[in-house]
Amino acid sequence: MSVIYILLTISIIVAIIFFVAFIVAVRNGQFDDSYTPSVRMLFEDELVKEKPKSTIKTNKTN
Repeated sequence: MSVIYILLTISIIVAIIFFVAFIVAVRNGQFDDSYTPSVRMLFEDELVKEKPKSTIKTNKTN
């Protein structure tokens, strides 16, 4: 029965640590931009345009 109390205490301590880490991340602005990641995959192909490969012609005169 004492093992349950130990595990419960440890799990509450770990939960508090993760909660504090979450609060610190929110205050530092980690989750500020919530719109751009959702539409980034829609516009990624339009932003990156590849140039067509051109063939180089050489004129050799003999």
